This record gives sequence, C-alpha cells and structure tokens, in this order.
Amino acid sequence: MAATERIAELEEELKTTKYNKATSKAVGLLKAKIARLKREEEVAAKKSGGGGLSYAVRKSGDATALLVGFPSVGKSTLLNRLTNADSRVAAYEFTTLDVIPGMLEYKGAKIQLLDVPGIVLGAATGKGRGREVLSVVRNADLVIILVDARKPEQVLRIREELYNANLRLDQHPPDISIKRKVMGGLHITSAFKLTHLDEDFVKQVLAEYSIHNADVVIRDDVTVDQLIDAVVGNRKYVPSLVVLNKSDLLSIEELWDANHKVGKCLILSAEKDGDLTEIKDSIFTTLKFTRVFMKRIGEEPDMKDPLIITGIPTIRAVCLGIHKDFLENFNYAKVWGTGAKFDGQTVGLDHIVHDSDVVEIHNKR
Repeated sequence: MAATERIAELEEELKTTKYNKATSKAVGLLKAKIARLKREEEVAAKKSGGGGLSYAVRKSGDATALLVGFPSVGKSTLLNRLTNADSRVAAYEFTTLDVIPGMLEYKGAKIQLLDVPGIVLGAATGKGRGREVLSVVRNADLVIILVDARKPEQVLRIREELYNANLRLDQHPPDISIKRKVMGGLHITSAFKLTHLDEDFVKQVLAEYSIHNADVVIRDDVTVDQLIDAVVGNRKYVPSLVVLNKSDLLSIEELWDANHKVGKCLILSAEKDGDLTEIKDSIFTTLKFTRVFMKRIGEEPDMKDPLIITGIPTIRAVCLGIHKDFLENFNYAKVWGTGAKFDGQTVGLDHIVHDSDVVEIHNKR
C-alpha cells in the first residue's frame, strides 16, 4: 500500500476512534504511525526531487513576519498600510499569486512582512498551492493570522492547517533529549512523575521510529504529541498574532462575540483605521527585540540607529551583531542603562543587556 493511502487509512481510523482513558495509548500510537509515515514521505519526495515547488524569498531586516489567512481577508491591504510594499488589492479571491515583501520600520527595527497567497483548507497536503505557501511560513519569525471578523471560525481552521504543516504556534520545543546508542536498550529518565505518559508507552512510541537503544531524558510533563514532535524533529516553533480584520463591517455586539470566540486577538480595519499603532506595537513586542545603542570610546552614543538583538540579549550577541571580529577580539564592555548596576559598569560576554541600554565595546590591544 502506498504511503499516502496508508496515511489516509490511519487518519480515518484516528478520526473514528473515541478518545478516552482506555483508548489514549491506541490514539497516541496511531498519531506516532501517521507522523512517521508523513516524515518518510517527505524525505522520499526530497530525495526523488518531487518535493514540489516553493517560494524563494530572500530574508532581510531584523526579523520576518508572515501574513497568513484565507483568500480575501485583507492581507494585501494591511501589508500596504504597514510597509512600502505594493501588493495588488482587489475585492475578489486569489488576488495575490506570489509572495509580496514589504519592510515595516518601527522603533528602530526593520521587520520584513510577507504577504503570501491565501491558503485554503487542505493546504498542508498541497491543495491550492498550499505546500508552496507553507514552505515560506516555516522560515518566519512571527506568523500573523489574519481573518475576516465576520468569520472568526477561520482562526481555528488556519491553526489546524499550520499544525498539519509541522508549525507549532506559541509553543516551546519539548525538553526531551534522545541520544541513540549502539546497544544497551532504552534508558528513560524523567525529572518528575509524568501524568500523560508512562515508561512502557514511551518505549512503544520510540519503537515506531526504530529507536531501541538510547538514553532518553524527559525534563517536562510532556504529552504524546510533544514526544512525537521531539522524535521526528522537523517541527518549527514560532510565535503568532491573531488579527480580526474588517471590523468596520460589524456592530460592537458582533465584535464582542467574535472576540469571545477567538480569544486574545487584535481587532482592526486595515482599510479604514488610522496609523495602526496597536498592531505595530504588537508585532514589535511579540518578536521580543532588544534595542542596544552603541557608543564609541570617548564619543557620545548613537541614539538614532539601535542594534537590534533577537534571542537572549547578551554582550556576546551584541558583538556578533556588529561583526564576528568584535567577539574574537573582545576584552570587556561597559554598559549604561537599566541593564547595569551603575552607569558605565564593566561586564563580560555573558552579561544580559536590557532594551535601550548603551554599550561600549573594548577590544584587546
């Protein structure tokens, strides 16, 4: 039986299996089989050159955010309002047939926004050029889910499509270490008692992937889905924002109802709202930027053009953000701002800086 047919068969079995305590392990093993077959199918497609086309977009700026949504929800309008892009806008579906980039410059950061073609149901399996679209999503630092405020149910459907495309929105990678061995069997250690799994079940899941000899350390109370994610290893973890667009078409009561159905979200009208400061702030905040203002020795700091640090904002990251030579020749740094105990504090590479700190790098002579 072809892998695609076998996957469809197992997914149908999964759909018809009622989930309860008695069936939880059987459901978990079904998920493990499906994930393994899908991964094998992806690898085979790449090896044979049959992985399909994908959009090629050169990354630029300090981070990349994608506008993802079904057709005609206003992605192009929002992109044009936020950036210098010129994405074609029209009142009919599938206006955007390519990836349109734009640059949002805000609070000293340059954020690349990409307007991708509207996804459709089944995008993760290739419908409506879905795999091409989702290949771009996997390279994003932030996913902005944009839906028509009159159709709030679209949020759940888009999340499902992204999940099926191995995107894990607003999650952290499971804290699981799997080190394979030549022999010795499976040795499983957990930091505390697991409530979703037991050792025998972990072994059954690992056996699906032919892992029979390994040291496994589980440092979190993970679910079977998280265990599978850790084993497969091709998941992308990325933050998200949910935006309900076309708010001008609904009454206050209808907007409250839509917000209640979706939960945490932004509500706006990309076409009619003012400066869209709220969504700009949300994009900037969600990306967790740290702005660092650099100071040359003996000079005033440059307070107009900050260095943008993503990830853990250490002095090491600051050096790498300038040039790798600064790390190789590093001696010490001085810091002014809330990230220092006192202005001009001398610090090393592992020191954590705060947003808007001033940093002066001293190299070895």
